Amino acid sequence: MREKTPRVVVTFHTTAEAMATERLCHDAGFVGKLISAPRALSADCGIAWSGPAETRAALEAALTAAGIEFAGVHELTI
Repeated sequence: MREKTPRVVVTFHTTAEAMATERLCHDAGFVGKLISAPRALSADCGIAWSGPAETRAALEAALTAAGIEFAGVHELTI
């Protein structure tokens, strides 16, 4: 079983925003991946981006600078 670790989880209103985030993160070198939104969170499209918790501020700034709208940014141990 995989050990749970602190993660930053970004939720989205649309799948298009989630896909744009995946592209942005890949191009910018952020480590992470798209996941099914955890049950503890609400995501309109059911998809979330998960990455290391220490990237929260930089990730949020990159999304805002790129004009990508997100529903929320959360820190969870998953």
